[in-house]
Amino acid sequence: MVGFGPADVPPSAAVKFVGAGTAACIADLLTFPLDTAKVRLQIQGEARASAAKGKESAVKYRGVFGTITTMVRTEGPRSLYSGLVAGLQRQMSFASVRIGLYDSVKQFYTKGSDRTAPNIARNAIVNCTELVTYDFIKDTLLRSTPLTDNLPCHFVSAFGAGLCTTVIASPVDVVKTRYMNAPLGQYSTVLSCAAAMMTKEGPLAFYKGFMPSFLRLGSWNVVMFVTYEQLKRAMMAANHNRTAIL
Repeated sequence: MVGFGPADVPPSAAVKFVGAGTAACIADLLTFPLDTAKVRLQIQGEARASAAKGKESAVKYRGVFGTITTMVRTEGPRSLYSGLVAGLQRQMSFASVRIGLYDSVKQFYTKGSDRTAPNIARNAIVNCTELVTYDFIKDTLLRSTPLTDNLPCHFVSAFGAGLCTTVIASPVDVVKTRYMNAPLGQYSTVLSCAAAMMTKEGPLAFYKGFMPSFLRLGSWNVVMFVTYEQLKRAMMAANHNRTAIL
């Protein structure tokens, strides 16, 4: 067995909140350069798209890893972590509540039910996509495959959650980037921006930069969920050992 085994006693709310916040911060530390590169590529793409006809905009970045290499060479390694402190503060406050509270609410509403995943999926809100899909995939794997509630199952579930989240979140991310980087007055609202993209460029326009987004979200979800599961169990094991000694 890889990693810590499932605890006999469900983790407390404090363990969930601290574990979720810590896991999210670790995930941010490891994947922040991918997010920085993704944003640079998106901004470059929108700048080229809005450039005047007949004028070629210089291509500075090519691909996620090419962007990272260029930034390190021209701006130094620290440029990859610009804005990290704010990101960690957000994760420690937002992710700890979001993930920790989700787990507690899920247990409350599904106690004694064997149909946990469908109940969650039907009642979840949009911004819980990664939590719902992770829980759904994990529950399906545990019921339908030989995988047990351990690291390999967590890895596969987190990878699937990252993919599903990217598919759902990419259109919002692309529209947001296009709207924020458009010249003042080009779009009256975010919805008008989305409508213009659909009319002029078709539905595939909403998935520009899908691979950079998936590299970021996919890797973030894998690191975060795997770390969260292991931290919960490690904290519960430490608490159990301390109680046994006392």
